[in-house]
Formats: sequence, structure tokens, C-alpha cells
Amino acid sequence: MKLNVELRNIIWKNVKKLRREDKVPAVVYSKHLEKPISILCDRNEFVKLYRQTGYSTPITLTWEWVDELVLIQDIQLDPVRDRVIHIDFLWIKKWVKVSAEVAIVISWEEMSPIVKSWDANFELLKDYLMVNALPKDLVKEIVVDVSAITDLDTVIFVKDLNLPEWIVSEEDWEIPVVTVVDLKKSAAEEEAKEAAAEATEETTTEWKGDSSTEETPSE
Repeated sequence: MKLNVELRNIIWKNVKKLRREDKVPAVVYSKHLEKPISILCDRNEFVKLYRQTGYSTPITLTWEWVDELVLIQDIQLDPVRDRVIHIDFLWIKKWVKVSAEVAIVISWEEMSPIVKSWDANFELLKDYLMVNALPKDLVKEIVVDVSAITDLDTVIFVKDLNLPEWIVSEEDWEIPVVTVVDLKKSAAEEEAKEAAAEATEETTTEWKGDSSTEETPSE
């Protein structure tokens, strides 16, 4: 996948003008580069590409006669307008393995017997996995199929994830990724907490109401 960019040689006071024109400033970093490369890209083109790639799929930056393979390292958003205002890219080599964050997603939860019976639901405890692989072998996401789960005590760990053999996890295999939430049990526990809180409040109110000071008899 390719993203057309242009070299950026502009002082910061003019960056706002570029952003109004739907241009996004970006920087390409790498230990293989003498210094970071400042570039610009079209905001709409980048957002469309990012929706397909995420953080873990390599992108080819293209300008003039140059093609460079990169990963998206960081995206800065405008906190008010929620628009992309800056991007960091990591320059990589296609024959050198890299570390990358791959998104974890739950799939087919609506097909699980315990979800159909309204007894439980699934909770994603970890939304990404740090992996190591060649750029060409990286995937956008790791899918956890929960359609066959019937046990309320099920916990899926990193070691249970179905990873391609060419992708290696860099994280502890015993980290929990997905768990089952017993909705009936959760509701009962919530009701118990509310009842306990109400009882405490009533006790406190009664104690305050009964508190008094004895009058000293006059001589």
C-alpha cells in the first residue's frame, strides 16, 4: 500500500495554514537515518489508508523517485476536532524483522451459546499484542474466535492465540487476553453493593440523629 508524500521544508508558523488545506505534517524516524525526514501528506488519503492498515501493516511512502517502507508509529489528534494533525513513521527494511503492535479483536461472540442464552458476555482485557516478524509477514489484527465457548470460567491467554508460525509474540504467554463476564453474577453483585451502600447510609443517618449532649443540671 502506498501513500504519496512530499518533503517538508517549512517553518512551524506556516504549519497551521497547511493543516487548513488538509495537509498533515509528519516525520520519518529510524536508527538507519542520519536525521529524521520531515514530510507532508494528504489527510484524507492517510485516513483512508490507515483504516486498511492499522499500525502493523507496512506502508510505502512515495515521493519523487523515492519509495520507503514504513510503519505508523504514532498519530496525534486535535483534541477538539478529533482530526489527524501529526504523524510519526518508522522507516524499516523489508529483510529485517521488526517489533510492532498488532490489534486483538473478538469475533463471532454473538454465536457463542453463553451469549445467546443472555447469561454472559466477553471482555477484551488486552487490545493489542507486541509481536516480532518480517514486515511482509505482519498482519493488521489477531482475531479471537469465541463462537465455540460455553464455559463461564473460560479465560483466553496470550499462549492461546492463534498466531501464524512466522509471527512471534514478545509478551508473557500467561497474560490474559479475553475473559467471560457472567452477567447474572455481575448484576447480583452490583445489587449487593447498592444494598450495602444504602444500609451504611441509613446507619450513618440514624447515628447522627441519635447523637445528643446531656444538659448539665443547674445549681
